[in-house]
Amino acid sequence: MRVVYLGTPAAAVPPLQALLASSHQVVAVVTRPDRPRDHQRGAPAPSPVKQAAVAAGLPVLEPLGGRDPELPAQLQALAADIGCACAFGYLLPPEVLAAFPNGIVNLHFSLLPAYRGAAPVQRALLDGVAATGVTSFLIDAGMDTGPLLLAAEVPVHSDEDAGALTARLAEVAGRLAVETLDALESGQVQPRPQPRAGVSLAPKVRPEEARLDFTRPAGELANAVRAFTPVPGAWTTHRGRRLKVTRAAPGPPGGPEAPPRTPPEDRGGLAPGRLAVGPGGRLLVGAADRPLELVEVRPEGRRAMSGAEFARGARLGPEEWLGR
Repeated sequence: MRVVYLGTPAAAVPPLQALLASSHQVVAVVTRPDRPRDHQRGAPAPSPVKQAAVAAGLPVLEPLGGRDPELPAQLQALAADIGCACAFGYLLPPEVLAAFPNGIVNLHFSLLPAYRGAAPVQRALLDGVAATGVTSFLIDAGMDTGPLLLAAEVPVHSDEDAGALTARLAEVAGRLAVETLDALESGQVQPRPQPRAGVSLAPKVRPEEARLDFTRPAGELANAVRAFTPVPGAWTTHRGRRLKVTRAAPGPPGGPEAPPRTPPEDRGGLAPGRLAVGPGGRLLVGAADRPLELVEVRPEGRRAMSGAEFARGARLGPEEWLGR
């Protein structure tokens, strides 16, 4: 089939590469316009998908939005059979969908109808799920509500953050993109409505959500660190300066022996937000139910380092707290 590919970030590159290596013909790529990437200043940079498209010698369209008035005619002129989208970043109106006789297949990083929305990987990690996946479906007027095609389940590794899981899902999405177009072309798959049961939403993460609240259980905090790494970055404050936490794990119940001058009610554990150095130099902070080990942190304006290295450099005293 003649395919127009729509995508923007690095996670959308593997499906494009898989389609280029398949029997289908990618005739053009649609991506978001050049802009500074990863919060960097300076000249606008092309999206990862645009870079891959240019390297492959493909025409590239860069509409200002999904409702760019010129986009439907540009797509119709390509005479493509179908569109394939992954993390494109724009909602697509009916005029764009109508430019493709077989519609637009979208690759979504969850097992729909779970985690519809902009942040399915982060929300799944926040919930501590054991498995997620990639779903292909036909785009309709709703937010990830279109009829289902194929799906692939993917186990979530216990130490995996959002960046690592997204990269793994992107590779799965590449395989699923080809399988979906092959199945549609041969008539081996028919779109089916999404079930009403199991619907959940995955709205975009707000920056304030990434601030760690040590009155929550340690397991939830560890999940938050995984979900918000690498962006926007889980964080707290220490001595009035921001401290990012890039790796964390729940510690054993009870925590280390209380340091000197600890109030009697805190002995045998750590009050939420209180820092201590545990066995082997591990950096621990109190949470609602047990300590949280800060395996890796990044102080403001400095490189990432182990919690033990941070503890040595900071010369922690007996009254050290996070989030104050």
